[in-house]
Parts: sequence; C-alpha cells; structure tokens
Amino acid sequence: MTKALQDIAFSMLDLVAVREGRSVADALSVALATARHVERLGFVRYWMAEHHNMIGIASSATAVLVGHVAGGTERIRVGSGGVMLPNHAPLVVAEAFGTLAELYPGRIDLGLGRAPGTDPMTMRALRRDRVETVDDFPRDVAELQHLLDTPQPGQKLVATPGAGTRVPIWLLGSSLFSAQLAAERGLPYAFASHFAPALLLQAIDLYRRLFKPSAQCPRPYVTIGVPVVAAPTDAEAMHLAGSVFQRVLSILRGERGLLQPPQEGFFARLTEAERAGIADFLACAVIGGPQTVRAGLQTLAEQTDCDEMMLVCDVYDPALRLRALDIAAAARVAAPK
Repeated sequence: MTKALQDIAFSMLDLVAVREGRSVADALSVALATARHVERLGFVRYWMAEHHNMIGIASSATAVLVGHVAGGTERIRVGSGGVMLPNHAPLVVAEAFGTLAELYPGRIDLGLGRAPGTDPMTMRALRRDRVETVDDFPRDVAELQHLLDTPQPGQKLVATPGAGTRVPIWLLGSSLFSAQLAAERGLPYAFASHFAPALLLQAIDLYRRLFKPSAQCPRPYVTIGVPVVAAPTDAEAMHLAGSVFQRVLSILRGERGLLQPPQEGFFARLTEAERAGIADFLACAVIGGPQTVRAGLQTLAEQTDCDEMMLVCDVYDPALRLRALDIAAAARVAAPK
C-alpha cells in the first residue's frame, strides 16, 4: 500500500547557490538561515552537495560546511548529499566525518556519490594521476564502512577520530549501479531525481528487489530528490521557477554561472528543443501554488512509495525560498491520510 504524504519524511538538499549580485559569504549565510528554518518546519535532515570549480555553488568544502550548519542548528541531521568518493581517500573522509560525529553526536549523515562532481581537469587537480576503475567505488565504500566501525584487535589502520562512530552511510546515484550496490550492502539509497529522473522507478525497483538487511538498515529505505518551487499561485511559482529554468539550460549547454533572478516570460522564449530538455531534466519537479504542490507531491509518493523526499528549492530571493518551503511543508501536513 502506498504511503500517505503525511507518512513521508521531508528533508532538504542545498546546492548553496551563489546568487547573481551577491557573494559567497551571502550564500553561506543563506544556507544556515535555511537550515534553521526547515528545522523549525520539522524536516529530518539538511544535506549539501560537493561540487568543484563552479562559481555558482559554494559547497565545495562539504565537510566544513556540514560542521558550520550543524553548529548553527539544534536537532536536524546534517550531512553530505553527497561527498564524491572518487575525489577523496576513504581515510580522510572517515576522519572528517568522524570528527563531525564526535562534535554533533547522532546528527551527521554521510551520503556518498560515485561521480567526481566536476570536469576532468578539476578531477585531476583533486586526485592527481588516479585512474578510476569500476571496482574502486565499491571497494572504497567497504573501506569507509570498516574505518567507521569499531576497530578489530590488531587493526593497524584506525581512523582517529572516526573509528566506532558508525556515521550512517547513504549511497546516492542516478543509475542502476549505486542502487544495486546499496542493496547488496544494506544501505539507504537516495536517487538523484532532482536532476536525472529517467531511471528513477527502475532503480528503486532494483534496489528493493535485491536489498539485503543490515545492522544500519534492516529494510529498504528510499529517498528521492524533488525540485520544488512553490508560491501562493501557480502563475507566481512558474515565474519564480525561471531561475531554475535558466540554471538547467546553462547545465544543458555545458555552462556554469550564478543563480539568476527570474525573467518574465523566459520559458516562453525558448526553442522547442530547449523546453523539452528542461522538461526532461525537471521531470520530477513540483511547481505551483499550494493545491498544485500538494497534488504533485502526492503523485510522486504514489509513483515511488518513497520513505523520504529531499526537496531542492532554487528560488532566487531567499525570503521567497523560505516561503516556498513553508508551502511545501504545509502541503504535506494538509494532505489527506
């Protein structure tokens, strides 16, 4: 039986966007204010994503920012969505997130991604002369789990801090590879449907069918990424979503820039091919007024039977972004059982 929307946890993924006309310091301040706001709304967790060499995203030092946000909040879980494991040695990740777990016990998540999260030139700058193979990610995940677990007698390599913290590990992905690995290792799984929704249902089905229970995760646990732009009316929400459309179009063109304010009639001026590309990218997006948002979230719940929705809200004006999150949270509470 499909869960009611009220039974699905809400969380947030923040790309920590740098806005046109504003600074990186402003982006970091907005992130903390947003985390505090969604904590008050009852969101379960607040994650930030690792990206590099992108002027419009300020979350490259993800572990540092996780600590900043965790230190400025009280209850909400804070973590990575995710750390791109090919960029880091597992020991370094274990030590960083082990330190965070000691500082903020019971509040830190470690979401792991398999992609480098950047271009080849920057990838080489992060881990020079490293040649990736298909076996590297599963091996690094296993090593990281080992380093965060209780040390065994005679174990020579011990993450300090890190050992014994058992920071919850999540696998993130937009393909079937991470779904299968998460199932095999008994880990919770977050699908990146906020930017790559094509394989969403197939990946969830594979994960659930192959899942092997573990101490961390006794049953399959699915989180889906959901782009949300909410406003008092459908028309205003569509206007505010112009910032998202501009960002997506830049990504599709291979460009990177700052988050732009919405432009009147932006979507209507695009070519048919550009509109189709944006629509594919945002196939899981929920854009509209309160009733439209409620209906859209309910439809995703019915389609996926997910345990959690990780909202992505790229509204240019920070105050209107908080309002959008208020509307989304209210839609969940108001949804019928």
